[in-house]
Amino acid sequence: MEMTFGPDFWIGLVKIIWINIILSGDNAVVIALAARSLPPDQQKKAVLFGSGAAVVLRVILTVVAAKLLALPYLQVIGGLLLLWIGVQLLGEDDEGEGGHDKEQGNLMTAIRTILIADLVMSLDNVIAVAAAAQGNTTLLILGLAISIPLVIFGSTMMIKLMERFPIIVVLGAALIGWVGGETMINDTALHGVVEAYPWMHYAAAVAGAVVVVFLGRWLQRRASRASA
Repeated sequence: MEMTFGPDFWIGLVKIIWINIILSGDNAVVIALAARSLPPDQQKKAVLFGSGAAVVLRVILTVVAAKLLALPYLQVIGGLLLLWIGVQLLGEDDEGEGGHDKEQGNLMTAIRTILIADLVMSLDNVIAVAAAAQGNTTLLILGLAISIPLVIFGSTMMIKLMERFPIIVVLGAALIGWVGGETMINDTALHGVVEAYPWMHYAAAVAGAVVVVFLGRWLQRRASRASA
């Protein structure tokens, strides 16, 4: 037991916290986009439950991430899912009306969106966290638990910024599209293509961002015309 909390333990803990600070930016954007259209009290619940559940999901995912990444076309499917999420988050109607039942439904939808997006976006990230933990489950869980306040703070700040500067919503959706494109091109089945044409990595990321913004804005305009 003495070795568990020795210097290696604390160094590993610092590594995991630092990795999560670096890698939590895109997750904070997803949470903020998913929760921004909810009432203030619902926003807090979505951020809290979404962040906590996402971190628990990462702990579980860490055990099988390496094997999942080896499966061909899994990241292609995950990337397409991220593109769909980005389009839906950008194109959703913020001015919708409804009572308590709709608010509760929106809260559940927001939490589900956060979990699905975090599952896809964390496949690569958890490998770095697992390497830092070096098989120490206590270290892994503790490090990820400490990262929860970081994600919550980042998400809350992003929601406030999105309310003040609407362009950040578009930029956030573009970021999700960028990550979606990267996820697809990083699939094990496409390694040969990327090795032969390294520029494809950036082309796929840019294409993902453009697709999300274009389709999301189109959905926005269509919703505006329908409600006019």
